[in-house]
Amino acid sequence: MDGKLAVIGLGSIGSMALWQASRLTDSVVGFEAHSPAHARSAAGGDTRLFRMIYRGNPAYYPILERSRELWAELEAETGQDIFTRCGGLSIGTTDGPYLRSLLETTRITGAAHQILSREEMTARYPQHNLRSDDIAVYDPNAGALRTDRAITAAITAAESNGASVKTNTPIDSITETDDGVVITSGQNSWTFERVIVASGAWSKQLMPEYLKAHTETKRIFLSWFVAREAEQFSPEKFPIFIRISGNRSMYGAPAVDGVTVKATLDGRGAPTPAADSVPRDLSTAEITETIETVSEFFPGLIPSIVRSDAFPDLFTSDSQPLMGFLGKSARVYSATGFSGAGFKMASGYGEIAANEALGKRWFDGLDFLRPQRFQEP
Repeated sequence: MDGKLAVIGLGSIGSMALWQASRLTDSVVGFEAHSPAHARSAAGGDTRLFRMIYRGNPAYYPILERSRELWAELEAETGQDIFTRCGGLSIGTTDGPYLRSLLETTRITGAAHQILSREEMTARYPQHNLRSDDIAVYDPNAGALRTDRAITAAITAAESNGASVKTNTPIDSITETDDGVVITSGQNSWTFERVIVASGAWSKQLMPEYLKAHTETKRIFLSWFVAREAEQFSPEKFPIFIRISGNRSMYGAPAVDGVTVKATLDGRGAPTPAADSVPRDLSTAEITETIETVSEFFPGLIPSIVRSDAFPDLFTSDSQPLMGFLGKSARVYSATGFSGAGFKMASGYGEIAANEALGKRWFDGLDFLRPQRFQEP
C-alpha cells in the first residue's frame, strides 16, 4: 500500500483537497499531470471572482461561508496574499430576471448587501456606463481570488504537513480491488486505500460510463483591457462585477496587476472536443462582441483586447458539481464537474472532499451535488 489517499489533479479543487487531507493524515499523495497552476488548467487567467451574493441554490451559501474562512486560513498559514477584498457589484435591469433571482436567493441566505440606485452607482462607481433602467446590488464580502497563488500556496502548505507530490504524472486508469485502488501512469502503478478524482476537464476518462453521458468539456475564454486611467480601476475603487443588462452581459475584476482590467463576456462556455486541444485564440465573433460590450459598459477602458486566453473545464448536464463516492465501495471519490463556477468555493469543496474521502466526516444537505443523482433507478 502506497498511502491512505491519492489526489488526482492538483488544480482548483485538488490542491485544496490535498491541503485539507494533509491536515487529517500524513499519508496522502497528490498527482499532477503537468505542474501545479500550469497555464492550461481551468484555473488559468490570474483571478476568479468570489462573492456571497448570487442567484441559484441557497444550499451553496454554507460552502461559501466556510470557503471565505478557509481562504483566510490559507493566507495566514502561508503568508500569501490570495484574496483581494474589494467588494462586488451585480448590475442588471430594474425588476429584470437576473436581479430578481439574485435578490430572492439573497433573501433566503441573509447575505449582507446594499441595493444601489442608478444615481448612487454613478456617484460611487462612475467607471460603469449604465443604461437608464440599470441598478446594482453591492456585496461587501466579495473580491478577487488570485488563482496561481492559491494553488501553489495550498500545495506548499500540504507538503509542509507531510504530503507528497508527483508532478508530470498523468493518471491513465483507476482500478478498484478488494484491497484498495490501483492507479497507473504509463508503466508505473500505485495502490491507495482511497482516491479523489479532481482533474477537472481531464476527469472524464476516469469516470464510470453513466457519468460520461452527463458531462461535457467546454471552453471558457477570458479577455483583458488597459484602462485610460489605471487608478480608477484599482481594487480600492473598482469592485469585481457581474453585469447582465438587456442583451449584453459581462463580468470582470479590477487591475490587480496595476495595469490590465479583466472584462469578459458572461456565459459563453462552448463544447470542445478535448481538454488538451482547446483553441486559445478568440474567434472574430468573440472579439467583436467583447469589444462592443466593453465600449458600451466601460468608456474608461481602451476598446482593444490586449490579452486573451481560453481554458477547459468539465460541465455537468445540470451545471452542478460531482461531489461524492463513485459506486458503492466508498473508495473512489469524485470532486469535479464544477461547470466553470468552482474556484470561489474551492477551499470549501477541498475540505468536504478530504473529510469524506478519508471517512472523517460526512456533510449533510449536499444531495444535489452527489454523483448518484445521475444513476438510473
